[in-house]
Amino acid sequence: MLKLKIEDIIKLIRKGETFEAEENDGSFGIKINRYVPYVCMAIHDGGTLRNELKSKIAVDEFERWQEEDPHTGNFIDSLPITLIGHDSRYEYDLNRNPEECIHQIAWEKKVWKTKLSSKEIQQSKKKHSNFYKVVKALIQKLNEQFGASIIYDIHSYNTSRWERDIPLFNIGTENIDQHRYEKFIHHWQNELQAIQLPEIQTQANINDVFFGRGYCLQFITENCPNTLVLATEIKKVYCNENSGEEFPEIITRLKQSFKEAILNNALYFSTEVTNWNPVKSAHLLDKKEDKELKKIDTKLFRLLKGFELLAYVNPINIDVVKRSFIRSKFTKLPSFKYAPIRIDPYKLKQELSALPTYQISDVSIRNLYEDVISSYFDKIDLLASLNTKKFQYNSLRYFGRPSRKDILNANYILHLPPILSEPKRVPNIDSTEAMSLFKDGLKNYTIDCKIELSNRVISQVMVLNSKNTILIRPDAKFSLKEANALIEHEIGVHMVTTQNSKNQDLKIFNIGLPVNTLTQEGIAILAEYLSGNLTLARLKKLAMRVIIADMMCNGANFIECFNYLTQHLLLNTNEAFTIVTRVFRGGGFTKDYLYLSGFIQALKHWKSGKSMLPLLVGKASLKYYDTIEEMIDRDMIKSPKFVTKSFERSSEKPKDPIYEYILSGLK
Repeated sequence: MLKLKIEDIIKLIRKGETFEAEENDGSFGIKINRYVPYVCMAIHDGGTLRNELKSKIAVDEFERWQEEDPHTGNFIDSLPITLIGHDSRYEYDLNRNPEECIHQIAWEKKVWKTKLSSKEIQQSKKKHSNFYKVVKALIQKLNEQFGASIIYDIHSYNTSRWERDIPLFNIGTENIDQHRYEKFIHHWQNELQAIQLPEIQTQANINDVFFGRGYCLQFITENCPNTLVLATEIKKVYCNENSGEEFPEIITRLKQSFKEAILNNALYFSTEVTNWNPVKSAHLLDKKEDKELKKIDTKLFRLLKGFELLAYVNPINIDVVKRSFIRSKFTKLPSFKYAPIRIDPYKLKQELSALPTYQISDVSIRNLYEDVISSYFDKIDLLASLNTKKFQYNSLRYFGRPSRKDILNANYILHLPPILSEPKRVPNIDSTEAMSLFKDGLKNYTIDCKIELSNRVISQVMVLNSKNTILIRPDAKFSLKEANALIEHEIGVHMVTTQNSKNQDLKIFNIGLPVNTLTQEGIAILAEYLSGNLTLARLKKLAMRVIIADMMCNGANFIECFNYLTQHLLLNTNEAFTIVTRVFRGGGFTKDYLYLSGFIQALKHWKSGKSMLPLLVGKASLKYYDTIEEMIDRDMIKSPKFVTKSFERSSEKPKDPIYEYILSGLK
């Protein structure tokens, strides 16, 4: 970070330059990553005290911390323009006027045990003055550019001195034009009221605990017309004010929540009052490249680029085991073998743990990376326990198990009567003909990848993302509709998202977001449906996977599950073996139940009218849709180059009333 004199900071502001700097003496920090019509301030965030004053002060460091506003700077750090005070308010208080900014008595305690010299007093007052010179220059610049601006002046307060219920948030409005700004004040109140914290009741009041009488609000209101200052206090629920203990989960939640609330309110204000009309709240964020983010992303990709769970979890002796199982007349439990694991799970976890994600400035993106790393800890444990009793436990930890709703949906599908327009028997094509169709599909998408025949595939077709390869079983047979459905599924989604992820500067979408299987398989089934290639037989197989995964979780063995499919559901032995093997591979792989629930989620998203594009940037998850959309809007990632054809053309196809009716029954 730059160290700059006050006059240099002001020159940069007047020129409209973006920069991050500390004032030369370290008294405050300023960040301007983009000129937008709002500023976030945390004037009491710091607790620094000049060395020559430490021997003179009567209040110890912890007592000072109790009355300062720790982490308020942290809460606003994701926003593009911030002003954060680093000095203790016990040296000089930025929320008091210049004449009274140095406390003698504060919160019923004597501040100084030794009288300050005139020089010491003047030095502190100069810091106070310099801060407001920068505030004035900054807001004048914004008002010149946008016609108006809004300031979020964030503070915190202790709870112990109050003998009544006090709100989580307090907005002080006594000294602003409440009539002129009424709708923006109430909008801000509603945004704060919507913040949810674990085990904490949210209440956002106006002029309940504090009234907005601070000097910061007064100075800006008097010197910068057309500027609204929202002096906002938060109750110190994020720490123990009597012990100093901090609560990281609540701090992170507040940082994310303040970002969302400020953006929503700033968008409303900007649209109504300023001469700049951003379309989305993300347009009020900076587009500056985060160098630390890029470094972490590069290191993360280097560690995980060869990690493909399915490549290890697929048995290498499927055909041998299948023949043995059939010869035993389905009475001998299969014994699968797996390729040697070529990674050191413990070393990989150590290296992932060492990645400094705290250096990523934006809270949403930092959360995304931390969630990916955390999810890979689970995936590494899953891989390390391959073919042991712990594998199923680790699979449950990562993928979960079918819920009551999943089982209800599966049984609903399994009880559906046949669709008369779908014939029971149709001509089949072999793997060679299927390869030809897949090659045509790749040409249609202008995607270059390998297609190979492989006996190590459990199902008919599988995409290996890390190897840019589509694998087809040599003995696979398809109906034409099945082949077309798999082209939509494997090329139209899995290969499309693989290619799009390679096109990104940030490689996190090539690595894959947490449990992206749910979304990726869900939109792949959606592509089958929208292209007109989804059949009831396909839906029933997805439902069977849910039932078999649940049976396994409840203790049923391979043979019991196989018999259930062949005897109760009358499935042929080849298809039954495939479904049960998929679920029992590795020691108990619950992943397959996600296809049906993922499809239901994807269908709901599609019908809501939201764009599918953010889900095609790579191995994305619906859970992070808003963050992905924000990253696209901020030019941090590219909009997908390849787009699933059925998503683009679905409006051209008439809706099938039978499937509309069937799908309407899914919960």
